[in-house]
Amino acid sequence: MGIISHLMYPWGLLFQGAAIVHFIKRRPAGYWLCVILALGPLGAIIYLMMEAVPDVGLLGHSFKIFPRRKRIARLKIAILDNPSAGNYEELGELYMEDGKLQLARDAFDKAISARGDTLDAFYRRGVCAIQLGDSRAALTDLERVVQKDPKFDFQRAAGLLAHAYALTGEKRKAEALFREVTLTSTSSETYLNFAALLASEGRNSEAREWAKKVLNKKPTMPGYLRRRERPWFRSANAVMKRLPA
Repeated sequence: MGIISHLMYPWGLLFQGAAIVHFIKRRPAGYWLCVILALGPLGAIIYLMMEAVPDVGLLGHSFKIFPRRKRIARLKIAILDNPSAGNYEELGELYMEDGKLQLARDAFDKAISARGDTLDAFYRRGVCAIQLGDSRAALTDLERVVQKDPKFDFQRAAGLLAHAYALTGEKRKAEALFREVTLTSTSSETYLNFAALLASEGRNSEAREWAKKVLNKKPTMPGYLRRRERPWFRSANAVMKRLPA
């Protein structure tokens, strides 16, 4: 390995550095860190080929940051002449993609005020509210959406409504809706939000069961889905470690 490291200097160090940074950010199986450190540049290259290259598809969202911000700037100018519901709604969606939730929420407020009555505007405003910690405000929007379309966004709207009920103390309504949604939905987000509700009531065994359902999906998932679900797998593992068996 020493010969390979010498031949690849200084690129080998760059490969190792890139591999370690990717490992820290994505947190794949722990044995990969041993591969990177023990095999040096060769291990780093193997890791990058097996783990980082397949992740490129998941980074498409990040690569769109500059076109997205250019579109935001153009929309803000267009709104000066045409403050339509459609323009505000598109602006809100772009702000959500950019992680600017309060600006997105404000844009959806204006879209709805401008007689925008699409379920998507109410749904996205509700999502922004719940992610900003304003669960009570989210209730009105999410209830409106779920009442008109219970399966909106593959039942994520209903799952988030159940979560909002739980966060605002309406735990019976939350549990009833969680149980209804999870009859057909396999969303890891919904499973873990349900687990959080159960844990808050001291029902640790049941909470662990729902966290385990998330982990049980991992062995049969194709690689690209496992990569996308990694944050949920980490959350599920954290639940299993935190709650006594």
